[in-house]
Amino acid sequence: MSKQTALVIDDERDIRELLTITLGRMNLDVETVGSVTDARERLAQRKFDLCFTDMRLPDGSGQEIIELIARQYPDTPVAMITAYGNVDAAVTALKAGAFDFVSKPVDLAMLRRLVQTALRLGEERRAESTANESKLVGDSLAMQQVRATIAKLARSQAPVYISGESGVGKELVARQIHEQGPRASGAFVPVNCGAIPSELMESEFFGHKKGSFTGAHADKDGLFQAAQGGTLFLDEVAELPLHMQVKLLRVIQEKSVRAIGGRGELAVDVRILSATHKNLAKLVDAGQFRQDLYYRINVIELRVPPLRERKEDLPKLIGRVLERLARDGGGVPAKLRPEALQALLAYDFPGNVRELENILERSVALCEDNSIDIDDLRLDLSAGRQAAAAVPPPEIARVVAPPPAPVPVEERDEPRSDLAAAVAETERAAIMKALEATRWNRTAAAKQLGLTLRQLRYRLERLGIE
Repeated sequence: MSKQTALVIDDERDIRELLTITLGRMNLDVETVGSVTDARERLAQRKFDLCFTDMRLPDGSGQEIIELIARQYPDTPVAMITAYGNVDAAVTALKAGAFDFVSKPVDLAMLRRLVQTALRLGEERRAESTANESKLVGDSLAMQQVRATIAKLARSQAPVYISGESGVGKELVARQIHEQGPRASGAFVPVNCGAIPSELMESEFFGHKKGSFTGAHADKDGLFQAAQGGTLFLDEVAELPLHMQVKLLRVIQEKSVRAIGGRGELAVDVRILSATHKNLAKLVDAGQFRQDLYYRINVIELRVPPLRERKEDLPKLIGRVLERLARDGGGVPAKLRPEALQALLAYDFPGNVRELENILERSVALCEDNSIDIDDLRLDLSAGRQAAAAVPPPEIARVVAPPPAPVPVEERDEPRSDLAAAVAETERAAIMKALEATRWNRTAAAKQLGLTLRQLRYRLERLGIE
């Protein structure tokens, strides 16, 4: 397990050394800097679990650091180091987002208590962020109905079959059913049935005893044992081979499992939730899925609507994804230009929420000035139209027909204009000059050009510079 990290910002060497020794003894990995500039750079380079900053710094104020952290790194608790008795500075720091303050000379006992509180606070903030991420986003009628159904199903112990297209969030729905029910204190064990090799399925699901087959060097519990008292989520259940369907049916009926090589049955108390993007009823008709198992796992069916049926949820979903990407990257959330938002609203999302996340992650990497334009989205409009044609939306859906795709200049059949060619050549020359001046150090070249490394990489790819 990696150490928790702390950043100390103070221009007094004695203070930096004192905090480094004290925090180091608390098993923290400590970094120190002596200026606002250095602090900004270090915060951009690494994620910290805790930060201490002096009030007065050679090139600015600790207040700037507190405001920066509150704005860009809200999960990082920051404490102000102030001169003894400087109440005004302490109050100002607390108003700006500091969780506490330390007076000089530093009381080590108080410092240790403060650190413990700060680390616990940081963990709570991160847990809250994770919990918010796991919630179903959207206030559309379709999502209100899903949430209401989840609340009802959570009170039951009946098996639930969650249907819906790929990428709609079926596992997220399963987690909500588990977390809102009486089994919330137990384990939630998700398993992708299509990802387990057929020859290993029985061992994975039911466990095995040492020596029961070649390679069985020790006893191993299966997924049912791991989910004891909780919930087992069978994702892509349609991928189960017929021989495993028979065994799964028996476990559900008997509520017990026998490990490979085991002599007796082990009672299991597990709620079964299952899901697939395929049409199970059609697979039953085709003889590819057992009818008796189908009726066992499909006591109650919950359909998760595709994204194109709840377009009104898009702005909130986009905001949530951009906030997560910014938090993961240690920056501020990117902004969507109005025309980019309109393009997303008109798109049909054959890959649903998962595709939206991929589009936005790619767009953040390609955009300039943290502003996403329509060209940064690179939408495959033909795929969206095909998906919409394949599955007609219900009446409550309001789908706007997608506009013709804007074709980048480079992809048109006609020759590029003289202006476009001239701009590209000028850009190429400037980049080549910077690369040669920095001996092809891309980071240094990007800095010289006033670009981020990500922006430079995008231009190198677009201009074909290797």
